[in-house]
Amino acid sequence: MAHKPPFFFLLILLFSCSHPKDFDTIVRNGKIVDGSGNSAFMADIGINADTIAALGDLSDQTAAQEIDAEGLVVAPGFINMLSWAVESLIEDGRSMSDIKQGVTLEVFGEGSSWGPLTPATRREMIEDQGHITYDIPWTTLGEYLEFLENKGVSTNVASFVGATTLRVNTVGYEDRAPSPEELDSMKMMVRQAMEEGALGIGSSLIYAPAFYSSTEELIALCKVASEYDGMYISHLRSEGNKLLESLDELIKIASEASIRAEVYHLKQSGAANWSKLDAVISKIDSARSAGLHITTDMYTYTAGATGLDAAMPPWVQEGGYDAWAKRLQDPKIRKKVLDEMKSPAITWESLMQAAGSAEKMILVGFKNDSLKHLTGKTLAEVAKLRGKSPEETAMDLVVEDGSRVGTVYFLMDEKNVQQQLQLPWMSFGSDAQSMAAEGIFLKSSTHPRAYGNFARLLGKYVREEKVIPLEEAIYKLTHLPATNLNIKGRGLLKAGFYADLAIFDPAKIQDKATFDQPHQYAEGMVHVLVNGQLVLRHGEHTGAFPGRVVRGPGWKGHH
Repeated sequence: MAHKPPFFFLLILLFSCSHPKDFDTIVRNGKIVDGSGNSAFMADIGINADTIAALGDLSDQTAAQEIDAEGLVVAPGFINMLSWAVESLIEDGRSMSDIKQGVTLEVFGEGSSWGPLTPATRREMIEDQGHITYDIPWTTLGEYLEFLENKGVSTNVASFVGATTLRVNTVGYEDRAPSPEELDSMKMMVRQAMEEGALGIGSSLIYAPAFYSSTEELIALCKVASEYDGMYISHLRSEGNKLLESLDELIKIASEASIRAEVYHLKQSGAANWSKLDAVISKIDSARSAGLHITTDMYTYTAGATGLDAAMPPWVQEGGYDAWAKRLQDPKIRKKVLDEMKSPAITWESLMQAAGSAEKMILVGFKNDSLKHLTGKTLAEVAKLRGKSPEETAMDLVVEDGSRVGTVYFLMDEKNVQQQLQLPWMSFGSDAQSMAAEGIFLKSSTHPRAYGNFARLLGKYVREEKVIPLEEAIYKLTHLPATNLNIKGRGLLKAGFYADLAIFDPAKIQDKATFDQPHQYAEGMVHVLVNGQLVLRHGEHTGAFPGRVVRGPGWKGHH
C-alpha cells in the first residue's frame, strides 16, 4: 500500500467532524395530507432550498432548521383562485389575511388585470386609486407581476389577462363591438400576455363595459389563449335569472375555442334562483362527459360583495364612472334609472333585486371621508336616515362618494353552499384583497371572506359540520386548482415539488371575521412555508418575502 501523507488523514478527520446537514429544513411528526385526496399518513418532510427533497421517516437525518409538527396537519399551500390582492400586496407584501389561512398562491384577473396598460389606462388607474396609492412603472401584465416579486411579497402571484382590460385598452367604455383592427389589437395583447405567463383570459360579464362584449368577441380572444393551453375563467353574465343561459354561454366558448373553462364564484343569486343548482350541476357534468374541461370555484359565504353599480342598469354606466355620475344627476335620466331599478330586471343583472330588499345590502366601502360614518349600515338604514327611497339613495351615494361604493349583498342559500362544497370540480377563491388588520386597511370595511374564506372551509364545514372530509377539502384547495390552471410543481407534497406548505392545528383552525367586524384574522394556522422559506412561524409573520411569479403554460421566458 502506498504511503499516505499525513494531511490525507487530517482531511478525513475534518470531514468526519463537520457533519454536513442532510437538509435545510425538516418538518417532523406531522400528519401529512398531501393534496392528492388520498388518506392522511404520518411522515417527515425534508426540504432543500425551495424544493421538497424527501418524504418519509427522516428520524436519522439532520437539518439546519427543524419544525415540529406534532399534532398538526401538514398540507400543500392553498391556492386562492380569485384574489383581489393586486393593490393590497403593493401596499403590504406580507399578505396577512391570506397567509394566516395558509394561502401561498394569489391568482388575479377577474375581468380586470393590472396590465397590459395604455398611457390612457395607466392615467386612469392612477386617478382611480383610493387609500392605497402607488406609482405604475410597468406596462405589461408580466411586468406588473415581476414588479411585485422584485418589491417583495410573501405569497406567490399569478394572473389571468382581463377581458375588460383588453376592451378598455381598445374600445374604451363604449357599448359597441370592436372593429376588426381593435379585435386584432386585443388578440395581440392576449398573445403577449400568454407568452409572459398569463394563465388565460378572465372575464366579469355583469359589469359595464364587459357587459357589452359579445360571445363571439370572447371566443375570438379565447382561441388565442387556447393556443398557449390557457384557461377561460368567467364571472358569468348572470348568476340569477339567466344563470342557466349564462352557463350555456361559457360552455359554448369553451367548446368553440377548445379551451378549459371555469366559473368564478359559482352561486345562485336570489331566492327565486336557489332551485337552479341541480340544473347547473347536470349541465356541467354533461359538458365534462362530452370531453370539455369545465370547473368552478366558490367562496364559503351566503353573501357576495361588489359595488352599487350592480344595482343599476349597465346603459347608465356607459363611458366609465364620470359619465355615469353625470347621468345620475340629470333628472330625466335619473327617473328612467329609478324605474328600471324598481321593475324586474330581465336584460341585466340586478343584485339589489336578487338580495330581495335594501335591508340585505350592507355599505362597506366609501372613498369620501364625509360618508365613512355610514360604513356598516344597510342601504335601507341610510335611505331611512335621508328620507328617500333605497334606489334614489344608491344613486346619490355613487355621485357623492366618487366611486361605485363597496356593498355586501346577501344573495345565496346556505344549503346550496353546502351542496357546492361537495362537487368534485369545485375549488376556492376569496374574491377579496389580502389585508392586514392594521393601518390603512382599517380605513374601510370589507367582506369577512378577506380574512376567513379558507379557514372557514376547514373549521366550519370540515371539522364542525363534516360536510366534506379533510383530505377532500385539501385536494380542492391545492392539487385540483393547480391541475386546472396547468401549473407545474405546486399543489402536492411530493419530492421535486416546490416547498409551499400550510401547517395547521385541525382542532383550532377557524375563521373569526364577521360582517360586523370583518378585520379579524383566522386562527389555527401555525406555520406557512413559501418556496422553502418560513413566512409564518407559530402564527407570527417572519418578515420573509419569498413569493415568486407563477407562470402559465404559454410562458416563453427562461427558467
